[in-house]
Amino acid sequence: MSSSPKSLNDIAWEQLFSKYDILNQIDANGRYKISATQIKGFREPRLMAKFDHTINLPKIFSDNQLAILPITRGDYVISHFNAYHKFEDNNAPIRRVSLPTYIQSLDSNNIPSEAIALNCAVAAGIVAEFLQDEDLVSTVSGRMGSGTFDFNITNTKNNTPCQKIFW
Repeated sequence: MSSSPKSLNDIAWEQLFSKYDILNQIDANGRYKISATQIKGFREPRLMAKFDHTINLPKIFSDNQLAILPITRGDYVISHFNAYHKFEDNNAPIRRVSLPTYIQSLDSNNIPSEAIALNCAVAAGIVAEFLQDEDLVSTVSGRMGSGTFDFNITNTKNNTPCQKIFW
């Protein structure tokens, strides 16, 4: 059985892991902080650090149960994070919704981006129903900073919560 060819991300991440000894750094320190500048030396960071699904992870990440999370606009952390949630099966019937007819700036036949899809979901009431909050109001969008915060995340190696993480 032949394996599929390596993606450009796979190749670049293998080079990064080798250059910065990332696996050993994670074994020694529990995580590795990497900058966008370091990543950019091999490939564009926005292509290298956004993985919406586990299937999108580079092979070196999936083989070692690793995930990457942004911690600032220019820094990321790699560790044994449980960063993905497998949704339970839902056999509920599909209910069709429509955009309100008075909204002319959204076209349900033309949803080319995640941002527009989210706007459609808000306008159609999907998000309010999901969150069980009928008073939900969409306020701001686009890239914004969150300020400093801490978070807890499960370690995939031993299925325990990581210590409080703060940057």
